[in-house]
Parts: sequence; structure tokens; C-alpha cells
Amino acid sequence: MRVEDAVYAGLGTLLAAIALVLLVAVAVAFVRALLGDTLPDHAVELLDRILLILMIVELLYTVQVSFREHALVPEPFLIVGLIATVRRLLVLTAEFARFLEKGNGALQGAMLELGLLTVMIVALVGSLVILRKRPPPVVVDRT
Repeated sequence: MRVEDAVYAGLGTLLAAIALVLLVAVAVAFVRALLGDTLPDHAVELLDRILLILMIVELLYTVQVSFREHALVPEPFLIVGLIATVRRLLVLTAEFARFLEKGNGALQGAMLELGLLTVMIVALVGSLVILRKRPPPVVVDRT
């Protein structure tokens, strides 16, 4: 159990460090884009990075729950998947004009990906609803 705790602590530390470094990088990129008057050109890239930070924070929460409960809880993983899917959906729709310029094949690929992402969002939300309606599991003390 101590090895498991050490691994969770190490993972948490690494995830926190990555999130902080990304947050500083996004803040610097935001200020540069704001001062350079290129914020609209970099908005999609900044949004993508911000949502990546949100995913990492949710992973950090998942590690924290696993560390505290000494059990794998599925809900945080589903939320991370939902954030990742919504992140890709937002970036894809923000880049839609680029797909229009590329031609019909790129547009069809983007539309297919958009449809699959929509199905994934519905499946993940449905899974979260089902998991939240179930009775809480009985936790057995390992000590």
C-alpha cells in the first residue's frame, strides 16, 4: 500500500508541475497575443491549451481520489474523457473555415469526426448519469 501511495504522490506531483508550466505558458502566449494585437488569430490555440490544462487538473483530481479512497472510481475518468471530447469538438468547429478552404474531402472528414465526437459525448454523459443513479459501493477497509 505504501508503494501505491508513493506512485500516486509522484503522479500527482508530475501532473501538478505540468499543469503549472502549461498555465504559465498560456498566460505568456495570451499576453503576447494581446499586446501584438493577434488575439483573434491565436484564440483557437489558446482555447486548446486552456482545455488541456483543465484535463490535466481533472486527471490530478482522479489521482487524488484514487490516493484517498485506494480504489478506482470511474466517474473522474469519464469526466476527463468528456473534457477531451469537448476540447476536440470545440477546436474542430473553430477550425471549420480552414476545412472549407481545403476542399470537399477535408470537409467530409471533419463532418465525420464531428459526428463521432457527438456520439462519444452522448455516450459519456449517459454513462455518467447511469453511474450517478446507482447506489454507492460498499468500501472495505484494507487495514
